Amino acid sequence: MNRVIGDRDLDDLPWPTEEAVSLYEDMVLARTFDERALALQRRGWMSGYPPYRGQEASQVGAAAAMADDDWLFPTYRSNAMQIARGVPMSDILLFRRGRPEYHSDHDVPNFPQAVPIATQIPHAAGAGMAINYRDDDAAAVCYFGDGATSEGDFHEGLNFAGVFDAPVVFLCENNNWAISVPRRKQTASDTIAQKATAYGFEGVRVDGNDPLAVRGTVEAALTRARAGEPVLVETLTYRQGAHTTSDDPSRYRDVEGDLPEWRTRDPIERYEAYLREQGALDDDGVETAQEKADDAIERAVETAEAVDPADRDDVFEYVYADLTPELRDQREWLRGFAADREVNELDH
Repeated sequence: MNRVIGDRDLDDLPWPTEEAVSLYEDMVLARTFDERALALQRRGWMSGYPPYRGQEASQVGAAAAMADDDWLFPTYRSNAMQIARGVPMSDILLFRRGRPEYHSDHDVPNFPQAVPIATQIPHAAGAGMAINYRDDDAAAVCYFGDGATSEGDFHEGLNFAGVFDAPVVFLCENNNWAISVPRRKQTASDTIAQKATAYGFEGVRVDGNDPLAVRGTVEAALTRARAGEPVLVETLTYRQGAHTTSDDPSRYRDVEGDLPEWRTRDPIERYEAYLREQGALDDDGVETAQEKADDAIERAVETAEAVDPADRDDVFEYVYADLTPELRDQREWLRGFAADREVNELDH
């Protein structure tokens, strides 16, 4: 398993100190967004939200490894990775409020978030094949959780990528839980990385709570992918919170007994301690990073709140050229329900 923190001095790493500190700032921003989004959901500001606290190093490190023209195939939990790549936080918030996923005019090459488990994996393989056909220099990074490896789409996507030498890095963020099912109960494989062997390419594991290790591992994987060798990267991390805001992890999880200390230790605290030991970060730097994050999320919330609410009829549009009779009936029911509710609110 590839590891960096505690093994090497910052001066020995292949990136400038400023970039190492920038990773810390991106992790603080990701954590601040996650905490604020969770609070907003709890007060009814937006619909259900999937927290990722504890997984910031894995996602920010992987995002830092990607080139500007590489394509990301995200899921609902990869918000930290999207933010680190430059997707506006207001877009992510608006998506949770029923607006189009990409509300702003940003040019980050991201596919839409995949909410169904593993459906984005064949898409990524297909995009990699298209990159080959077009003779582009880009690669694709497909993000998914350990639960996705038990879906048929995982096997089909990796098989196609292996057969057609697609320039894809399959990034499995193993947080040890597929909703309420622990990894040991959903696969008999010793590791997820070893699953790549069946499809003819390499699989590697990395300490997902070490952003520098993740960045180095994904950079190396992308180099191989661009040369026609897809790679499966398994990052070992831990989901500190619930699967979503409708989940109660205390019903199925024993944090103390789940995983070793190095894997469950908070990645931001751990990385901050490392940077302090290396003389790259001090109290002022920590305070500045938090202030910048607080300001950024405040602006994002203000931007999202300035957008008009979604038209409830939009949920029935853009799927069929002509609405089916069932959808027309549902639309009329919803209109009547909304009208009755507005009348009741006025009466009270």
